Amino acid sequence: MKHFRKMIWPYMIWAGIIVVLPLLMIILYSVTKGGNELLNIQFTFENFKRMTEPIYVDVFVKSFKLGIISVIICLLAGYTLAYLITSFSEKVQSVLILVVTIPMWINTLLRTYAWISLLSDNGLINTVLVKLGFEPINMMYTDFAVVLGLVSDLLPFMVIPIYTSLSKMDHSLIEAAHDLGANRFKTFWRVTFKLSIPGVLNGVIMTFLLSISTFVIPKLLGGGQYTLIGNLIENQFISIGDWNFGSAISVILAFIILMSITFMKKIDKDEIEEE
Repeated sequence: MKHFRKMIWPYMIWAGIIVVLPLLMIILYSVTKGGNELLNIQFTFENFKRMTEPIYVDVFVKSFKLGIISVIICLLAGYTLAYLITSFSEKVQSVLILVVTIPMWINTLLRTYAWISLLSDNGLINTVLVKLGFEPINMMYTDFAVVLGLVSDLLPFMVIPIYTSLSKMDHSLIEAAHDLGANRFKTFWRVTFKLSIPGVLNGVIMTFLLSISTFVIPKLLGGGQYTLIGNLIENQFISIGDWNFGSAISVILAFIILMSITFMKKIDKDEIEEE
């Protein structure tokens, strides 16, 4: 036991430096004013009060709106894809999961630029439409472009947790449900879906939190007119230099993330207790 405690100390020190210390700094900046000079700060809650202004409330509302839409699309597409993958043999499943995760190996910036080349007015899609005799469609700098970019970027984070839950499921339970007279829909809803709820919740948490905190996709596919929470934090730290207000927004976002995780875990616990 003593040897184990000695081994864990380097990890604790490293975690304190790269996780705890920056978090404490962000909390300190959020309740102070005076810029990024620690020797010239004054404690205040004005940074949090500023977020009640309509312009910042709109940013949070817009972020949550696009985040929820992205999660719903990812859930429908991701669950279907994960369910189909589990219907193949184990060797084929490994290949298909590899195909799903390959896009994650490519930098997000490069993937976003690829969507720009497809969706722009002179992009590949509109070029094909014009050659087929149709009018070009304005897709860039719209909700559609931003949501499409978010879904394509976050879909693997929904597929993998759901696939993990489905692949670990005891298939004898499905056979038992059929033997007891349950049709395919009842079997799926009462057995398959319920057993996959932990994966669904993990996927929903990851995709939602990543969608409301990202800043590259809204900035490029939204043409600068889409300011979400991630963009707002980036602007405060990099462009404006208001570290205090940027830290306050980060603290609120961290609180939202914590509450979301707690809520989802409570739902998961309630489902387990019901079973």
